[in-house]
Amino acid sequence: MLTILSLGGSIISPDSVDTEFLSSFEKMIRSYLATHQDARLIIVCGGGAPARVYQQAYRTLKSEKANHDQMDWIGVMATRLNAQLVAAIFSDLSHDVPVVTDPAADDITFTGRILVAAGWKPGFSSDTDAVYLAEKFGADKVINLSNIHHVYTADPKTDPNAVPLDTISWEDFRTMIGSTWTPGRNLPFDPIASERASRLGLKVICADGRDTSNTLAILEGKAFNGTTIG
Repeated sequence: MLTILSLGGSIISPDSVDTEFLSSFEKMIRSYLATHQDARLIIVCGGGAPARVYQQAYRTLKSEKANHDQMDWIGVMATRLNAQLVAAIFSDLSHDVPVVTDPAADDITFTGRILVAAGWKPGFSSDTDAVYLAEKFGADKVINLSNIHHVYTADPKTDPNAVPLDTISWEDFRTMIGSTWTPGRNLPFDPIASERASRLGLKVICADGRDTSNTLAILEGKAFNGTTIG
């Protein structure tokens, strides 16, 4: 039983590395794997504060000459830093390369219980890498863990009438977020990943990853707080 976890940089490193969260996450994952001997996980890490801080520095230095591809490469490198940390935490459960950086590669091996992945290249976020890996290894869903507990009908920070959703179709979700990727754009699931996931018939569950007991409930197929897209 394989599950893909897209672990948002917003919870790995919201301002600096959140060691309290990572400790709780590690304990939960190890407990889950210990009681589900057939389970394996692919953990795809986002960029978080390192991406945001360095992208902002680049924008400040280059102003109107800032290039989207360069912005994305900075974000990609931030995801790899976070992923290297997560891979180190679970090094005893991962028997392959420390971090996968090309989810489309033909030679990816997965012989342990956990495989850790990071950003790939410009044009999308690590959400898209998670979808590629789900396709490659035959997973039917991606659990997208970030600092939001639901997808809303609108941005709740700007619209007081925004309503949290338990479910939403890919058609409605993609209409809501649009089809264009912009580096640093803050969305529940990026537009490029959404298009590919929709085409593949993947299910994506968006939930607040800081609540590790809720993540465990999702992994075990129990009732949970979050939004199912698909």
